[in-house]
Amino acid sequence: MNNGDGAELKQSGVSNSSPAGECILQIDNCTGFLEQLYNRFSLDNYLQIQIVIHTIEEINRDPDILPNVTLGFQMYDTCNVPHNELQGALQFLTEYTTSISSSQCSFRSSFPAVIGSKVSANSIILAHVLGTFRYPQLSPYSSASLLSDRKMFPSFFRTAPNDKRQSIGLAQLILSFGWTWIGFLATDNDYGLLGIQLIKQEIIKAGACVAFTEHIRLGQADRNAPHIVRVIKQSSAKVIVVFSVDFEFVPVANEVLKQNITGRIFIGNAGWVRTTLLSTRNYFHIFSGTLGFTIIDYVVPGLSHYLSKIRPSQSMGETWVKLYWEKVFSCKFLYGKNFTSSLDVPEKECTGEEKFDDVRNSSTYINSLKNSYLTYSSVIVMTKALDDLRSCKAGDGPFSHGTCANFLNFKPWQLTHYIRKVRLTLSGDKYIYFDENGEPPFVYSVVNWQLSPEGTVRQFHIGYYNTAALPDEALTINSSLLLWPMGDQQVPRSACSESCSPGYRKAARSGHPVCCYDCIQCLQGEISNQTDSLNCIRCPWDQWPNLKRSRCLPKSMEFLSYEDALGGTLAAVSIISSLIPALILSLFLFNRQTPIVKANNYSLSCLLLMSLCLCFLCSLVFVGYPNHQMCLLRQVLFGLAFTLCISSILAKTILVVLAFMATRPGSNVRRWMSPQVSYMIIITCFLLQFILCITWLSTASPVPQYNTLTKPGIIIAECNEGSPIAFWTMLGYLFLLATISFIVAFLARNLPDRFNEAQFITFSMLAFLSVWVSFILASLSAQGKYTVAMEIFAILASSWALVICMFLPKCFIIVFRPDQNSQLLIMKMKD
Repeated sequence: MNNGDGAELKQSGVSNSSPAGECILQIDNCTGFLEQLYNRFSLDNYLQIQIVIHTIEEINRDPDILPNVTLGFQMYDTCNVPHNELQGALQFLTEYTTSISSSQCSFRSSFPAVIGSKVSANSIILAHVLGTFRYPQLSPYSSASLLSDRKMFPSFFRTAPNDKRQSIGLAQLILSFGWTWIGFLATDNDYGLLGIQLIKQEIIKAGACVAFTEHIRLGQADRNAPHIVRVIKQSSAKVIVVFSVDFEFVPVANEVLKQNITGRIFIGNAGWVRTTLLSTRNYFHIFSGTLGFTIIDYVVPGLSHYLSKIRPSQSMGETWVKLYWEKVFSCKFLYGKNFTSSLDVPEKECTGEEKFDDVRNSSTYINSLKNSYLTYSSVIVMTKALDDLRSCKAGDGPFSHGTCANFLNFKPWQLTHYIRKVRLTLSGDKYIYFDENGEPPFVYSVVNWQLSPEGTVRQFHIGYYNTAALPDEALTINSSLLLWPMGDQQVPRSACSESCSPGYRKAARSGHPVCCYDCIQCLQGEISNQTDSLNCIRCPWDQWPNLKRSRCLPKSMEFLSYEDALGGTLAAVSIISSLIPALILSLFLFNRQTPIVKANNYSLSCLLLMSLCLCFLCSLVFVGYPNHQMCLLRQVLFGLAFTLCISSILAKTILVVLAFMATRPGSNVRRWMSPQVSYMIIITCFLLQFILCITWLSTASPVPQYNTLTKPGIIIAECNEGSPIAFWTMLGYLFLLATISFIVAFLARNLPDRFNEAQFITFSMLAFLSVWVSFILASLSAQGKYTVAMEIFAILASSWALVICMFLPKCFIIVFRPDQNSQLLIMKMKD
């Protein structure tokens, strides 16, 4: 087993339970050599060795586990050097024992298994060698995902979790807070590179982006720290994932501290997030709010009592024990040479009688035991496998023909089989078993760096990550326990671009990651109702966005209604206006025997006045909701009413000309002066328009429609005229009749007649044509209900033009100048 300064451990089954059958711990003095060169002693690793020793002693004292068998072990200190790892493995395989300097076991079998190494890269080297012989290897610490390959490493097992699962968990942790702009920092070895590669794959798959990726260069004395910190300082990323071990990350942390970079949230893997090297007040202002995964604390039964009995004068491995003592009690032994490298007189001298209770609850000591569960469970698993192998009954064995392994001379692959089948339940609801890749289920503790009430830096437990659970249920976090850097109450943001609020969509920036974007407002008629929408959605045809373009609202309906001020006014004017021709008609009826009424063709004048009433009233069908019946009637009624009106005027005009021509000597025109001629003219003109309208209604009748294109946000209820050709033909026919009347009246305007109507017809037709030409031009720019209002206005204006020009002078004479309405005056005017 490699323990940093490390040792590889072997266990062996022994058939004799007498003291002579026990192995004595043998330790090479490599750790002392490292102390002289690097001034470093790993308290964590030393305590892991003590856990191994304590666990084996407890097993040997238990009569229910491997009865009549005493477990022994050897440790080989590799100093984390790969070739030392390989040398130790080969020594175990060949049972080469010249490096063991004291007495050996009097009787032992071949070593059944190897526990180690701590470093994943070294475990890979060992696994290649040991796997060749199917020799079981169980590592409490190696977490590289490569070791899960059963084809390459068929006999490798571990109680440590796979870095792949940890990386997936860290990615879920990052995504759970909505962070999308992440920086990455890792050691430039398999452990770091594979770790961040998996995290990056997961967050990119979820839509987040990598702000930068930097490596801790193990081949450089400063670990590339100045460059790394410069990148961190220049980047806008607030969240930085660090995948490393603690002592490799320290140079970078020192540079961050030196440049006083704060406000960053560090996400750590289990390799450093619970380190005692960085969890001090000195570093806290830069690491405040740090999040990460750690191994859940597990109290090894009886370990505390065992450690309290360690004394420099009594324990095996005196050199290591003294280094441990100086580290734990912060003192120095003065006799001989100081073990902690300083030759100066220390402030406190070690006596060897210091009280263990003084340090039992210190954070340094507690953190050093944080991985005790992994080491303890490794020994327990190996013991359980040996016990299962020993308990096999002939005929029920797992091998060919139900055979069992020979406990005193079993093959390595046979023990590998039993390790694969181990099922254990420890106290505290801890379950141990191995899946098809030789990995156990694992539950990480999610921790947050906070200051305790005593002012010390502690990793507060805020949740769990269960590698065996379903993806949606694996991560559990109590957000109320979180404390963020700089005293922030809300989750800090880490994004390349600010979120796009509803009403906007994200537009990618050319040449940038997908997390870097601009916020573009949705186009007219579109909305986005979520933050950071990728696309805008178009509102249904009957809805329109609100001002913020975040939701669709029902469109307002527009048509010329009676409730509308404009529509109500036009309707009122139409009704009132229709009374004027009726009043004039009653005036003509009352004065029908007067010369002025007779001279203007009484019957045609009455017909014209009635048609003018219809012209005024037909504008009412243009007001109100345009249903199917209204759309069918409005233009037809308008066309027929005005055709009747204009054809009556045309008949009057022709009769005026014929009357003048009939006064000429020898003229035979008098026979055309009968009323039937005028009626025939009116019927013919009206019938042509009627046929046109019937054809229009039969082939392409007007229908109601909703116009959503003319005015954004408004539904215009209008009539689709069906056939524009039919509509303009109908209107053109009116123009033709009016134009003929105008021309004939204009030519007859100077005929010698006191009551010559040609002049009035000329002015009325001129006014009529002017109004409708103006309507046609204005309607091209009008929209919605205003187009309908303009047509009503044109109807009213042209009708009023006819009333005023045709009848106002006559009414003035009848009412105010009755003296001019006499036969005598008419005869004088003719003379």
